[in-house]
Amino acid sequence: MGFLFLYPVPYYFDFLYCFVFQINDVKFLGTLLCLAIVLISCQKKPQEIVSMDAEISAFKRADSLNFPPPKGLLFIGSSSIKLWNDLEVVFKDYGAINRGFGGSTLLDAKHYAKDIIFPYHPRQIVIYSGENDLLSDTVTAIMLLGRFKVLFETIRREMPEVAIAYISIKPCPGRKHYIPLIRECNALLKSYILSQEKAVFIDVFTPLTRRGQLRPELYREDAVHLNDKGYEIWVKAIAPYLVKKQ
Repeated sequence: MGFLFLYPVPYYFDFLYCFVFQINDVKFLGTLLCLAIVLISCQKKPQEIVSMDAEISAFKRADSLNFPPPKGLLFIGSSSIKLWNDLEVVFKDYGAINRGFGGSTLLDAKHYAKDIIFPYHPRQIVIYSGENDLLSDTVTAIMLLGRFKVLFETIRREMPEVAIAYISIKPCPGRKHYIPLIRECNALLKSYILSQEKAVFIDVFTPLTRRGQLRPELYREDAVHLNDKGYEIWVKAIAPYLVKKQ
């Protein structure tokens, strides 16, 4: 049973939250079965964990040389944030900090919160995460919402006054079969976020489409990650929701 412990222990508490505390009418045996399936399917390969640890260590080394000023605009999330090469330049006047790390999920964001969120004491946190969670083909929209709630509540406990902006999951030409699920996830996330104080939901799904159709010209050759034109659309969609320096 050693394979169950390849994933960092705190992640299992997230799954317990999603399945035990969020679902009320599931029989005990059924709950155990769901937990077993998810725990087995969601494992990260050891090399993926090592890679993420290396990226977090690189952030810490950079901070040791030049730590960002407090009350900045903190962007966290997966490769869509990591690969946004001019993010800190585009939002320079906001004091932007890019702490995206490739392949990460909402669970990873929560796991590394003490490393990539809390030390910076930001005035606003902008999150793009959730897309990679769906790639295991075992995560439902309700489960994704549960994961986001865990991250959101973790941040709120530590930083009750910080503003939080969530960027919707984007559609990708290379992942067309996920689009119905992405729509469902975005709808649930939007409903929850709009019910919270100092929280906004930023729709990037709509502007990345035209008349309901995907726009491949906005993506890199892998048909998953945005190119410069795609990021230009993100800037226009995100900027109105950012909290300016006081």
